Amino acid sequence: MKCRIVADSSANMYERDGVDFVSVPLKIVTAEREFVDVKGTDIAGMLSYLQSYGGKAGTYCPNVLDWIEAFGDADLILAVTITSGLSGSFAAAMRAKVDYEAAHKDAKVLIVDSLSAGPELELIIEKMEEVINSEMTFKEMVKVITEYCTTTHTLFSLKKLENLAKNNRVSHTAARIASILGVRIVGKANSQGVLQSLHKCRGDSQSVAFIFEEMQKHGYNGGKLRLAHCFNPQIASELSDTVHRVYPEADVRITECTALCSFYAEKGGLMVGYEGE
Repeated sequence: MKCRIVADSSANMYERDGVDFVSVPLKIVTAEREFVDVKGTDIAGMLSYLQSYGGKAGTYCPNVLDWIEAFGDADLILAVTITSGLSGSFAAAMRAKVDYEAAHKDAKVLIVDSLSAGPELELIIEKMEEVINSEMTFKEMVKVITEYCTTTHTLFSLKKLENLAKNNRVSHTAARIASILGVRIVGKANSQGVLQSLHKCRGDSQSVAFIFEEMQKHGYNGGKLRLAHCFNPQIASELSDTVHRVYPEADVRITECTALCSFYAEKGGLMVGYEGE
């Protein structure tokens, strides 16, 4: 049986070792330019352009055919998407599942709405890898993955809100105030997969302390922690060090934001995915 894991590019990865994995790209679009979230995208150039661009900027999700193409000819497909609260990617993937299963009578497809973006999807993909390499039935896989998704969480620390304002996710007034005051916005993805502000912090260190406190409030006890930073390795390392002082054996992995996550996190931002309750 041919098994494949598929994720849209909000998962912040383009390939995985040891597993059949396909990334389906989202796009960052303005009236003048388009950036496709694939390996090799000039992220620094994209962010520089967006900073100088005064118009609206948005994202385009993969369409149904993009998802079907990514499924290939696999018999078992486990797929995860960016939160349906930010994008139509999940809806497109669900339609692709219906069409694919109709055309491939013995195929099984699971589509997971992550209710998140970035490192939390990495955790879900790791769980998918575990079940694919097990002796579970498809029904058992669905149960294990679905239950696991209730224990994973996302936090973020943003230095800038300009792209979120250009994408109508926050008000332009809020973005200007954050810039003028020089504060970091620390927030989470709530249970509906919508970004929610929790606290305004002064500087990276205060953000790290608040994030670690929030992680512990929601059951983090030294399990998996995945961090993605946007041109700010220092804040990721500071959070990793903070966690390891309390949980020396914690499984922490740090990566850089790819294009879609960089669009939302912006330069200096940090995205956090962790296991909790």
